[in-house]
Amino acid sequence: MQKRLFLVPAAVIIFILYFTVFGDRGLLRINHLNRDRDEMQKRLLELKGENDKLKREITALQTDRRYLESIARRNFGFVRGNETIYQFPEKAKAPAPQGLQEAKEDQKPASSK
Repeated sequence: MQKRLFLVPAAVIIFILYFTVFGDRGLLRINHLNRDRDEMQKRLLELKGENDKLKREITALQTDRRYLESIARRNFGFVRGNETIYQFPEKAKAPAPQGLQEAKEDQKPASSK
């Protein structure tokens, strides 16, 4: 009889602890929701910064002629009437000099016959 009196409260306590930790509103769920909230706040700050940057760029495009000119020059290759553009072809990697190839061949051991 005394064993039953001990087991019933123990079972109730275990039941309550289980739902406190693993339930829909349990500690694990609360921890997971807190992590999600922190990640969303970080993302929100990043997006606010990007939004502010884009607003400044819009303002610059609407009001700053020098900025607009720099965009046109960089993206579309625009030049002024009195400017000359020089374009140089990109250099391809040259093969190793002939002397280095011969030196490597000389270092190979001769095969014995």
